[in-house]
Amino acid sequence: MSSTTVSDPAVKPAMSRRETLEALSGIILGMFVALLASTITSSSMPRIVAALGGSQSSYTWVTTATLLTTTVSTPLWGKFADLFNRKLLVQLALVITVLSAAAAGFSQNIGMLIACRAVQGLGAGGLTALATVLVADIVSPRERGRYMGIMGGVMAVSQVGGPLLGGLITDSSLGWRWNFFIGVPFAVLAILVLQNTLHLPARPKKVARIDYWGASLISVGVALLLLWVTFAGNKFAWGSWQTAVMVVVAVGCLVAAVLVERLVDEPIIPMHLFANRTFVLAVVASISVGVAMYGTAVFLSQYLQLSRGKTPTQSSLLTIPMVVGTMLAGVVLGQIISRTGRYKAIMVGGGVVLIGSLLGMSTIDAHTSFVLIGIYLFGLGLSVGALMQNLVLAVQNTLHVKEMGTGTATVAFFRSLGGAIGVSALGAVLAARVKDDVVSGLTHLGVPADQLAGGSSAVPDLSTLPGPIRAIFENAYADGISEIFLIAVPMAVIALVATIFIKEIPLGKRSGIELVLEEQSTVERAQVAVAAEADTVGEELAAERRG
Repeated sequence: MSSTTVSDPAVKPAMSRRETLEALSGIILGMFVALLASTITSSSMPRIVAALGGSQSSYTWVTTATLLTTTVSTPLWGKFADLFNRKLLVQLALVITVLSAAAAGFSQNIGMLIACRAVQGLGAGGLTALATVLVADIVSPRERGRYMGIMGGVMAVSQVGGPLLGGLITDSSLGWRWNFFIGVPFAVLAILVLQNTLHLPARPKKVARIDYWGASLISVGVALLLLWVTFAGNKFAWGSWQTAVMVVVAVGCLVAAVLVERLVDEPIIPMHLFANRTFVLAVVASISVGVAMYGTAVFLSQYLQLSRGKTPTQSSLLTIPMVVGTMLAGVVLGQIISRTGRYKAIMVGGGVVLIGSLLGMSTIDAHTSFVLIGIYLFGLGLSVGALMQNLVLAVQNTLHVKEMGTGTATVAFFRSLGGAIGVSALGAVLAARVKDDVVSGLTHLGVPADQLAGGSSAVPDLSTLPGPIRAIFENAYADGISEIFLIAVPMAVIALVATIFIKEIPLGKRSGIELVLEEQSTVERAQVAVAAEADTVGEELAAERRG
């Protein structure tokens, strides 16, 4: 049901513009805190993993653990948003995100760091699902592009400010552990601002029937698939019995999950949503964008630091073109969408630019001009900004207000799933390619790989290596990471095709709150009419008895 089909001029706007901006300030601050906790370590991660004695596989899993828990928890948070108090939920997600990030600062080994990042992903899943739902509550689809542009700008600032701040902290006397502690006071401020500014109307109380079986089956199925993609070809062969067991069990769990979701009263992912053409195409595009976005950008720091010899601070500065592209796409394109009500052409253009940018990044090596890399990164940011939020907007415009939380979270779930699979699969490809190239290069020099600290699979500290060996690692990482960008190109093509087939529906002009109040008003009028009719019938019967 389109949000544009409901109309009742008697219902007044639920919030003034000032109230809307005040409420948005709390939501945006919450997003900023969550993104800061996630991005502040991105430029420092090569040094952190090396300091904790981690391997290339460990490096991948520091990110994959967060994406895995974000992915499996996102639809749960979305369902909770349709059942419980959304303000309390977003505050709880903030607390989980920041406390787990702070705990990561005390990590003594790579395993503890991965575990803390996994818990952090649970909070990130909540913020991913709830922030966009809350915006839909207070802003109409037609105006949402403008406000999402503001959110895109804040996201861009956190994306560049986080790595830059993390790099400065890591390069200073404080050390990398303070990356994890810096977000705590910001989180406290965000919780207080949300408490004072976000005022949502009471919704009709519903009996909370949580689909535990569906949640468990989805979680196990997705986790097994990610584990298989990560370990196959590295820990065991693609055609091994381990592969057979993991794939069969994962597929079995997901098939069982579909059957459960068709039967329960409150499914985590309602199957009838897949009858919505826009929803299905947005899911396909979101998976592809997730692979291209997460699966490539997460390894940029390794290229800049391990292949080009840059410090964490320098590597974060070199990613500014991508952030600027994202910010411009969010702010400028958001304004255009709000003024024109048209969004499809922008998404199609974003898909084209994404393909070109990934093709450009697939040509980089250990000596590519940073100006050229900056151009490619700008295009990558521009395309992600044009696609990511607008795919959600297109879906929200077709959802019933009662399914806003579930539908929005489901799109975010598939985007995170694509990102998690992308990071796992591309990380496995990178680890295998780097190991083979390093072993080959060391063999050519007559140096056994086991003489290096941690062997050829460890993330190296290049400053400790002799010149010839350092050059081997630099070229291996450059070639491996450029190959990752090339592998991501077909996914970008799928995203473009999906956006081309999305049918553009005029954007609605009522916010989620207005639709809820409108629906409640309709129900109340119907109840009054029924009561009045009952009174009339009673009076007629009484008159007949008197007669």
